[in-house]
Amino acid sequence: MSGKVRWGILGTAKIALAKVIPALQRSPWCEIVAIASRNLAKAKAAARELNIAKAYGSYEELLADESIDAVYNPLPNHLHVPYTIKAAEAGKHVLCEKPIALNADEARTLLAVRERTGMRIQEAFMVRTHPQWLETRRLIQTGRIGTLRSITGFFNYFNADPANIRNHLEFGGGALMDIGCYPITISRWMFAAEPHGVLGLIERDPAFGTDTLTSGVLEFAQGHSTFTCSTRLAPYQRMIFFGTEGRIEVLIPFNAPNDQPTEILLDSERIGLPVCDQYEIQGSLFSQALRQNREQPIPLEDAISNMAVIDAVFRSASTGQWEDIQ
Repeated sequence: MSGKVRWGILGTAKIALAKVIPALQRSPWCEIVAIASRNLAKAKAAARELNIAKAYGSYEELLADESIDAVYNPLPNHLHVPYTIKAAEAGKHVLCEKPIALNADEARTLLAVRERTGMRIQEAFMVRTHPQWLETRRLIQTGRIGTLRSITGFFNYFNADPANIRNHLEFGGGALMDIGCYPITISRWMFAAEPHGVLGLIERDPAFGTDTLTSGVLEFAQGHSTFTCSTRLAPYQRMIFFGTEGRIEVLIPFNAPNDQPTEILLDSERIGLPVCDQYEIQGSLFSQALRQNREQPIPLEDAISNMAVIDAVFRSASTGQWEDIQ
């Protein structure tokens, strides 16, 4: 294959319209050719606003478009796997929003789909290719803080809207699935290992049933990671890495701005990273992997491993005991 990767967008989710589509349109590796919604009027309005050539009134129509090479799937969590499968079976590579599935067993079904169709499937953890995280990982791996022993993370926002999809349990809502997945993937990545055991604590909304305050402890061979995520706390995010000889703080770890530099702290030293758009980087690197037949930045197996840890946090909160990773 040569030229730009031709992308189709499944749905008109806010993250797609505000973040991902504009970023892909700026990438020299990407071209957005179509967008779909179950409401044709919404698809047409989005296409007009974002200068996209084609609008479809169903996801299936977009998947039948033979001009599309890859799709971005930002649908609600319970539709991630079903439409990723449909897309792959239609001959489209897939960049699927996190979390890739509702649980690890569901995520594992994508392995057979990948093998059967030959299509690439990647979870859209844009943070994993942001320069601030690549620099953080380099500093840890080169021993700038000694041996990494402890990680702590926070990711919170306030959302009590009963109509919001993140507050619907049946659609995979709740804090752990929406934002707790970030400190989990970062912890696994920085320790370069999988946790041996997990302890979870969860408070749930009495009406919605979703987890609104979740904390976890991940036990690794090299140390521990702790995190708290919430959909009912003041907005805040931070990741801190403690080593035997120093610490690193990532100040805006997850929602890094695309119009100003980012900073990380190495003890008291401020390290600035240039302005960039993590969604553009994500789309460009995935597209490059397709066009140049290279390994994709984040393998599908990593997404399955992350879901296994999420599952264990849920199990532990239910049993009140440490849980192994299955």
